[in-house]
Amino acid sequence: MKRIDIEPSGAGNAVTVRGLVKHYGETKALDGVDLDVREGTVMGVLGPNGAGKTTLVRILSTLLAADSGQATVAGLDVARQPRQLRKVIGLTGQYASVDEKLSGWENLYMIGRLLDLPRKEARGRADELLERFSLSEAAKRPASTYSGGMRRRLDLAASMIGRPKVLFLDEPTTGLDPRTRMEVWDEVKSMVGGGVTVLLTTQYMEEAEQLASQLTVVDRGKVVAKGRISELKAKVGGRTLRVQPADPTHLRPLAAALDELGITGLASTVVDTQDGSALVPILSDEQLTAVVNAVTARGITLSSITTELPSLDEVFLSLTGHRASAAQDTVPAPTPEEVAV
Repeated sequence: MKRIDIEPSGAGNAVTVRGLVKHYGETKALDGVDLDVREGTVMGVLGPNGAGKTTLVRILSTLLAADSGQATVAGLDVARQPRQLRKVIGLTGQYASVDEKLSGWENLYMIGRLLDLPRKEARGRADELLERFSLSEAAKRPASTYSGGMRRRLDLAASMIGRPKVLFLDEPTTGLDPRTRMEVWDEVKSMVGGGVTVLLTTQYMEEAEQLASQLTVVDRGKVVAKGRISELKAKVGGRTLRVQPADPTHLRPLAAALDELGITGLASTVVDTQDGSALVPILSDEQLTAVVNAVTARGITLSSITTELPSLDEVFLSLTGHRASAAQDTVPAPTPEEVAV
Protein backbone atom coordinates (compact mmCIF):
# COMPACT_ATOMS: atom_id res chain seq x y z
CA MET A 1 0.00 0.00 0.00
CA LYS A 2 1.38 3.41 -0.95
CA ARG A 3 1.87 5.60 2.14
CA ILE A 4 1.73 9.36 2.62
CA ASP A 5 3.47 10.73 5.71
CA ILE A 6 1.31 12.86 7.97
CA GLU A 7 2.94 16.14 8.86
CA PRO A 8 3.26 17.35 12.48
CA SER A 9 0.45 19.89 11.82
CA GLY A 10 -1.90 17.02 12.71
CA ALA A 11 -1.09 17.66 16.41
CA GLY A 12 -4.29 18.26 18.36
CA ASN A 13 -6.26 16.09 15.98
CA ALA A 14 -7.96 12.91 17.13
CA VAL A 15 -8.25 11.78 13.50
CA THR A 16 -5.90 12.71 10.66
CA VAL A 17 -6.31 11.31 7.15
CA ARG A 18 -4.14 11.96 4.11
CA GLY A 19 -4.68 10.74 0.54
CA LEU A 20 -6.92 7.79 1.44
CA VAL A 21 -7.85 5.64 -1.57
CA LYS A 22 -10.02 2.53 -1.75
CA HIS A 23 -11.24 0.60 -4.80
CA TYR A 24 -14.00 -1.97 -5.16
CA GLY A 25 -13.11 -3.44 -8.52
CA GLU A 26 -13.45 -0.62 -11.05
CA THR A 27 -15.27 1.59 -8.55
CA LYS A 28 -13.16 4.08 -6.60
CA ALA A 29 -15.01 4.41 -3.30
CA LEU A 30 -12.42 6.81 -1.87
CA ASP A 31 -10.32 8.99 -4.15
CA GLY A 32 -7.64 10.75 -2.14
CA VAL A 33 -9.59 11.79 0.97
CA ASP A 34 -8.01 14.22 3.45
CA LEU A 35 -9.64 14.74 6.84
CA ASP A 36 -8.82 16.36 10.18
CA VAL A 37 -10.96 15.95 13.30
CA ARG A 38 -10.01 18.01 16.32
CA GLU A 39 -9.99 16.34 19.74
CA GLY A 40 -13.23 16.64 21.70
CA THR A 41 -15.36 17.72 18.74
CA VAL A 42 -17.97 16.22 16.40
CA MET A 43 -17.07 16.04 12.71
CA GLY A 44 -20.08 15.50 10.49
CA VAL A 45 -19.37 13.67 7.23
CA LEU A 46 -22.14 14.28 4.71
CA GLY A 47 -22.64 12.85 1.26
CA PRO A 48 -25.20 11.25 -1.03
CA ASN A 49 -25.78 7.52 -1.25
CA GLY A 50 -22.57 5.79 -2.33
CA ALA A 51 -20.33 8.80 -1.64
CA GLY A 52 -17.85 6.72 0.36
CA LYS A 53 -18.84 7.61 3.93
CA THR A 54 -19.21 4.05 5.21
CA THR A 55 -16.01 2.95 3.47
CA LEU A 56 -14.17 5.75 5.26
CA VAL A 57 -15.55 4.65 8.65
CA ARG A 58 -14.68 1.01 8.00
CA ILE A 59 -11.08 1.92 7.19
CA LEU A 60 -10.67 4.20 10.21
CA SER A 61 -12.14 1.54 12.50
CA THR A 62 -9.74 -1.13 11.08
CA LEU A 63 -12.47 -3.18 9.36
CA LEU A 64 -10.99 -2.51 5.91
CA ALA A 65 -7.50 -1.87 4.60
CA ALA A 66 -7.01 1.15 2.35
CA ASP A 67 -5.31 0.76 -1.02
CA SER A 68 -3.14 3.83 -0.37
CA GLY A 69 -2.83 6.82 1.89
CA GLN A 70 -2.39 7.06 5.64
CA ALA A 71 -4.62 7.58 8.64
CA THR A 72 -4.04 7.99 12.37
CA VAL A 73 -6.71 7.79 15.06
CA ALA A 74 -5.97 8.74 18.68
CA GLY A 75 -2.31 8.91 17.75
CA LEU A 76 -2.23 5.34 16.40
CA ASP A 77 -1.56 4.33 12.80
CA VAL A 78 -4.67 2.60 11.44
CA ALA A 79 -2.71 0.21 9.18
CA ARG A 80 0.25 -0.53 11.47
CA GLN A 81 -1.41 -0.58 14.92
CA PRO A 82 -4.93 -1.98 14.44
CA ARG A 83 -4.96 -4.12 17.60
CA GLN A 84 -3.95 -1.22 19.86
CA LEU A 85 -6.39 1.08 18.05
CA ARG A 86 -9.41 -1.16 18.60
CA LYS A 87 -8.98 -0.72 22.35
CA VAL A 88 -9.43 3.07 22.20
CA ILE A 89 -12.24 3.44 19.65
CA GLY A 90 -15.96 2.71 19.57
CA LEU A 91 -18.13 1.99 16.54
CA THR A 92 -21.88 2.11 15.98
CA GLY A 93 -22.92 1.08 12.48
CA GLN A 94 -26.04 1.76 10.45
CA TYR A 95 -27.87 -1.08 12.20
CA ALA A 96 -27.68 -2.15 15.83
CA SER A 97 -25.30 -5.11 16.08
CA VAL A 98 -26.28 -6.91 19.27
CA ASP A 99 -26.63 -10.61 20.06
CA GLU A 100 -30.39 -11.08 20.26
CA LYS A 101 -30.11 -14.31 22.28
CA LEU A 102 -28.26 -12.58 25.09
CA SER A 103 -29.77 -10.12 27.54
CA GLY A 104 -28.84 -6.46 27.42
CA TRP A 105 -26.53 -6.88 30.41
CA GLU A 106 -24.89 -9.99 28.93
CA ASN A 107 -24.23 -8.14 25.66
CA LEU A 108 -22.40 -5.36 27.46
CA TYR A 109 -20.51 -7.68 29.79
CA MET A 110 -19.38 -9.80 26.84
CA ILE A 111 -18.06 -6.73 24.98
CA GLY A 112 -16.22 -5.62 28.11
CA ARG A 113 -14.50 -8.98 28.46
CA LEU A 114 -13.60 -9.00 24.75
CA LEU A 115 -11.90 -5.66 25.38
CA ASP A 116 -9.87 -7.33 28.14
CA LEU A 117 -11.61 -5.56 31.00
CA PRO A 118 -11.33 -7.44 34.31
CA ARG A 119 -14.55 -9.24 35.30
CA LYS A 120 -15.37 -6.78 38.08
CA GLU A 121 -14.84 -3.75 35.86
CA ALA A 122 -16.84 -5.30 32.99
CA ARG A 123 -19.77 -5.95 35.35
CA GLY A 124 -19.56 -2.43 36.73
CA ARG A 125 -19.44 -0.84 33.27
CA ALA A 126 -22.42 -2.92 32.12
CA ASP A 127 -24.50 -1.75 35.09
CA GLU A 128 -23.36 1.86 34.69
CA LEU A 129 -24.15 2.08 30.98
CA LEU A 130 -27.51 0.33 31.25
CA GLU A 131 -28.48 2.99 33.79
CA ARG A 132 -27.09 5.81 31.63
CA PHE A 133 -29.00 4.67 28.55
CA SER A 134 -32.25 4.03 30.47
CA LEU A 135 -32.10 0.26 29.95
CA SER A 136 -31.79 -0.96 33.53
CA GLU A 137 -35.36 -2.27 33.71
CA ALA A 138 -34.77 -4.35 30.58
CA ALA A 139 -31.26 -5.46 31.57
CA LYS A 140 -32.15 -9.15 31.99
CA ARG A 141 -34.45 -9.42 28.98
CA PRO A 142 -33.18 -10.95 25.72
CA ALA A 143 -32.21 -8.26 23.23
CA SER A 144 -34.64 -9.88 20.78
CA THR A 145 -37.48 -8.39 22.86
CA TYR A 146 -36.10 -4.84 22.61
CA SER A 147 -37.67 -2.18 20.40
CA GLY A 148 -35.61 -0.62 17.62
CA GLY A 149 -34.81 2.40 19.75
CA MET A 150 -33.76 0.22 22.70
CA ARG A 151 -31.46 -1.82 20.47
CA ARG A 152 -29.87 1.35 19.15
CA ARG A 153 -29.26 2.61 22.69
CA LEU A 154 -27.82 -0.79 23.65
CA ASP A 155 -25.54 -0.61 20.60
CA LEU A 156 -24.35 2.86 21.65
CA ALA A 157 -23.78 1.60 25.19
CA ALA A 158 -21.70 -1.28 23.82
CA SER A 159 -19.55 1.17 21.86
CA MET A 160 -18.81 3.01 25.12
CA ILE A 161 -17.82 0.02 27.25
CA GLY A 162 -14.09 0.53 26.76
CA ARG A 163 -14.27 4.30 27.38
CA PRO A 164 -13.21 5.12 23.80
CA LYS A 165 -11.25 8.21 22.93
CA VAL A 166 -12.80 8.28 19.45
CA LEU A 167 -16.31 7.15 18.54
CA PHE A 168 -17.40 6.41 14.97
CA LEU A 169 -21.15 6.77 14.37
CA ASP A 170 -22.21 5.59 10.92
CA GLU A 171 -25.80 6.73 10.27
CA PRO A 172 -26.61 6.15 13.98
CA THR A 173 -30.27 7.21 13.87
CA THR A 174 -31.40 5.61 10.62
CA GLY A 175 -34.92 4.24 11.02
CA LEU A 176 -35.51 5.72 14.47
CA ASP A 177 -38.58 7.73 15.40
CA PRO A 178 -38.06 11.46 16.15
CA ARG A 179 -38.20 11.02 19.93
CA THR A 180 -35.60 8.24 20.00
CA ARG A 181 -33.43 10.17 17.55
CA MET A 182 -33.35 13.13 19.95
CA GLU A 183 -32.47 10.77 22.81
CA VAL A 184 -29.49 9.52 20.79
CA TRP A 185 -28.47 13.11 20.08
CA ASP A 186 -28.52 13.88 23.80
CA GLU A 187 -26.27 10.89 24.47
CA VAL A 188 -23.81 11.94 21.78
CA LYS A 189 -23.65 15.45 23.24
CA SER A 190 -23.03 13.95 26.67
CA MET A 191 -20.19 11.82 25.30
CA VAL A 192 -18.54 14.81 23.66
CA GLY A 193 -18.95 16.77 26.89
CA GLY A 194 -16.96 13.99 28.54
CA GLY A 195 -14.06 14.45 26.10
CA VAL A 196 -14.92 11.86 23.44
CA THR A 197 -14.21 12.77 19.80
CA VAL A 198 -16.97 11.77 17.38
CA LEU A 199 -16.92 11.21 13.63
CA LEU A 200 -20.54 11.13 12.50
CA THR A 201 -21.81 10.15 9.06
CA THR A 202 -25.36 11.22 8.37
CA GLN A 203 -27.78 12.35 5.70
CA TYR A 204 -30.13 13.99 8.19
CA MET A 205 -29.49 17.70 7.84
CA GLU A 206 -31.03 18.45 11.24
CA GLU A 207 -28.75 15.88 12.84
CA ALA A 208 -25.66 17.52 11.36
CA GLU A 209 -26.75 20.96 12.58
CA GLN A 210 -27.59 19.61 16.04
CA LEU A 211 -24.32 17.77 16.63
CA ALA A 212 -21.47 18.74 14.33
CA SER A 213 -19.11 21.66 14.90
CA GLN A 214 -17.38 20.97 11.58
CA LEU A 215 -18.60 19.38 8.34
CA THR A 216 -16.89 17.51 5.54
CA VAL A 217 -18.94 16.90 2.40
CA VAL A 218 -17.91 13.95 0.22
CA ASP A 219 -19.18 12.97 -3.21
CA ARG A 220 -17.95 10.16 -5.46
CA GLY A 221 -15.11 9.44 -3.07
CA LYS A 222 -13.76 13.01 -2.98
CA VAL A 223 -14.01 15.79 -0.42
CA VAL A 224 -15.93 18.59 -2.13
CA ALA A 225 -16.20 21.00 0.82
CA LYS A 226 -15.27 21.33 4.47
CA GLY A 227 -15.69 23.87 7.27
CA ARG A 228 -18.21 25.13 9.77
CA ILE A 229 -21.88 25.04 8.79
CA SER A 230 -22.00 28.83 8.56
CA GLU A 231 -18.91 28.84 6.34
CA LEU A 232 -20.38 26.29 3.95
CA LYS A 233 -23.62 28.22 3.74
CA ALA A 234 -21.71 31.40 2.94
CA LYS A 235 -19.64 29.56 0.32
CA VAL A 236 -22.77 28.49 -1.57
CA GLY A 237 -23.85 32.12 -1.65
CA GLY A 238 -27.25 33.73 -1.85
CA ARG A 239 -29.43 34.95 0.99
CA THR A 240 -33.12 35.19 1.66
CA LEU A 241 -34.53 38.50 2.81
CA ARG A 242 -37.42 38.19 5.26
CA VAL A 243 -39.44 41.42 5.48
CA GLN A 244 -42.28 41.79 7.99
CA PRO A 245 -44.64 44.81 7.91
CA ALA A 246 -45.80 46.38 11.16
CA ASP A 247 -49.39 46.25 9.88
CA PRO A 248 -50.40 42.70 8.77
CA THR A 249 -52.79 44.18 6.18
CA HIS A 250 -49.75 45.59 4.35
CA LEU A 251 -48.32 42.13 3.68
CA ARG A 252 -49.83 41.71 0.21
CA PRO A 253 -49.00 45.29 -0.89
CA LEU A 254 -45.46 44.71 0.38
CA ALA A 255 -45.08 41.54 -1.68
CA ALA A 256 -46.46 43.32 -4.75
CA ALA A 257 -43.99 46.18 -4.27
CA LEU A 258 -41.08 43.74 -4.15
CA ASP A 259 -42.27 41.92 -7.27
CA GLU A 260 -42.57 45.23 -9.15
CA LEU A 261 -38.95 46.20 -8.50
CA GLY A 262 -37.79 44.47 -11.66
CA ILE A 263 -34.25 43.99 -10.38
CA THR A 264 -32.22 41.65 -12.59
CA GLY A 265 -31.76 38.29 -10.84
CA LEU A 266 -34.31 39.04 -8.13
CA ALA A 267 -36.65 36.05 -7.85
CA SER A 268 -40.37 36.22 -7.14
CA THR A 269 -41.48 37.01 -3.62
CA VAL A 270 -42.94 34.28 -1.41
CA VAL A 271 -45.57 35.25 1.15
CA ASP A 272 -45.42 33.49 4.52
CA THR A 273 -48.92 34.17 5.86
CA GLN A 274 -48.31 32.23 9.07
CA ASP A 275 -45.32 34.38 9.97
CA GLY A 276 -46.77 37.52 8.39
CA SER A 277 -43.68 38.19 6.29
CA ALA A 278 -42.51 38.31 2.68
CA LEU A 279 -39.44 36.34 1.58
CA VAL A 280 -37.34 37.20 -1.45
CA PRO A 281 -33.95 35.78 -2.51
CA ILE A 282 -31.22 38.39 -2.95
CA LEU A 283 -27.80 38.03 -4.51
CA SER A 284 -26.06 41.25 -3.49
CA ASP A 285 -26.04 44.15 -1.04
CA GLU A 286 -27.21 46.40 -3.87
CA GLN A 287 -30.40 44.36 -4.15
CA LEU A 288 -30.88 44.61 -0.40
CA THR A 289 -30.62 48.40 -0.62
CA ALA A 290 -33.10 48.49 -3.52
CA VAL A 291 -35.63 46.47 -1.52
CA VAL A 292 -35.36 48.78 1.49
CA ASN A 293 -35.72 51.89 -0.70
CA ALA A 294 -38.78 50.48 -2.49
CA VAL A 295 -40.53 49.66 0.78
CA THR A 296 -39.73 53.10 2.18
CA ALA A 297 -41.06 54.79 -0.97
CA ARG A 298 -44.36 52.94 -0.58
CA GLY A 299 -44.71 54.24 2.95
CA ILE A 300 -44.84 50.76 4.45
CA THR A 301 -43.61 50.60 8.03
CA LEU A 302 -41.63 47.49 8.87
CA SER A 303 -41.47 45.63 12.16
CA SER A 304 -38.41 43.64 11.10
CA ILE A 305 -36.11 42.91 8.18
CA THR A 306 -33.62 40.05 8.37
CA THR A 307 -31.40 38.03 6.05
CA GLU A 308 -31.13 34.25 6.21
CA LEU A 309 -28.40 32.00 4.86
CA PRO A 310 -29.37 28.94 2.75
CA SER A 311 -30.53 25.86 4.61
CA LEU A 312 -28.03 23.04 5.05
CA ASP A 313 -30.13 20.94 2.68
CA GLU A 314 -29.74 23.63 0.01
CA VAL A 315 -25.99 23.68 0.64
CA PHE A 316 -25.86 19.89 0.24
CA LEU A 317 -27.76 20.09 -3.06
CA SER A 318 -25.55 22.87 -4.37
CA LEU A 319 -22.31 21.07 -3.50
CA THR A 320 -23.21 17.55 -4.64
CA GLY A 321 -26.03 17.97 -7.13
CA HIS A 322 -28.10 15.56 -5.02
CA ARG A 323 -30.74 16.06 -2.38
CA ALA A 324 -30.03 14.55 1.00
CA SER A 325 -31.96 11.39 1.81
CA ALA A 326 -32.09 8.83 4.55
CA ALA A 327 -30.69 6.09 2.28
CA GLN A 328 -27.54 4.30 3.37
CA ASP A 329 -24.30 3.84 1.49
CA THR A 330 -24.23 0.69 -0.60
CA VAL A 331 -20.86 -0.80 0.28
CA PRO A 332 -19.79 -4.41 -0.29
CA ALA A 333 -19.05 -6.39 2.85
CA PRO A 334 -15.31 -6.66 3.51
CA THR A 335 -13.58 -9.81 2.32
CA PRO A 336 -11.19 -11.66 4.67
CA GLU A 337 -8.27 -10.31 2.61
CA GLU A 338 -9.49 -6.73 3.08
CA VAL A 339 -10.01 -6.81 6.83
CA ALA A 340 -7.06 -5.32 8.69
CA VAL A 341 -5.49 -7.65 11.24
